[in-house]
Amino acid sequence: MTDYSQIVESELEAWKRKMIKRSSLLNRMSKTAQTKVNELIPEKVHTIMTESIKNMVKATLVGSNMTTNKQQAVGISLYERDELLKQKLSTYRKTAVIEGAGTGAGGILLGIADFPLLLSIKMKFLFEAAAVYGFDTSEYEERLFILHVFQLAFSSDEKRKETFYIIEDWEEQKKSLVDMDWRVFQQEYRDYIDLVKMFQLIPGIGAVVGAYANYNLLDQLGETAMNAYRLRMR
Repeated sequence: MTDYSQIVESELEAWKRKMIKRSSLLNRMSKTAQTKVNELIPEKVHTIMTESIKNMVKATLVGSNMTTNKQQAVGISLYERDELLKQKLSTYRKTAVIEGAGTGAGGILLGIADFPLLLSIKMKFLFEAAAVYGFDTSEYEERLFILHVFQLAFSSDEKRKETFYIIEDWEEQKKSLVDMDWRVFQQEYRDYIDLVKMFQLIPGIGAVVGAYANYNLLDQLGETAMNAYRLRMR
């Protein structure tokens, strides 16, 4: 029987190739279009959006840190940690699906409410992931790592590649990191989810789109978190 560590190494190598691969022509064209649109938005609007997302995320970080059991995975193997995270992902994914269907069925007003609700679900899941792999989120650097994992999951191809290299060399990179670039953080996240969330606002199909989108967004986050923490535990 293949040793589990060998399976993990193989999966990590495949994931690394996925993270740093050259973006497709369609993705490059989409990013160019999004960049041009962002350039047309007044600076004052960018500032307001950046501060709003920053405050929203920081409030979520505080709440998630307080409610996470930091001793839930003491003394267990990597295999057991991975399986525990999969169980937690299943729970959070179901919550996100219900939330997406509910807000999607409610039209524009509830569709707008989906943004902070889904963000809090994602952040809470990442705190659980940190605890599963034995990292203490009471430490500032661990909360900073969580934000980089989030950015790795929901960014353009170029930003994803840049963030991957930071995470891959975290012990060295964290020495020069003070805070996130919140402007980039909010813009990358917004650009990543804008199109699918726009369809969620359409009456009649919003519930289906919301449920499907949230399922896949949590799946993406789950894969990213598992492999980011595996990488740190090498």
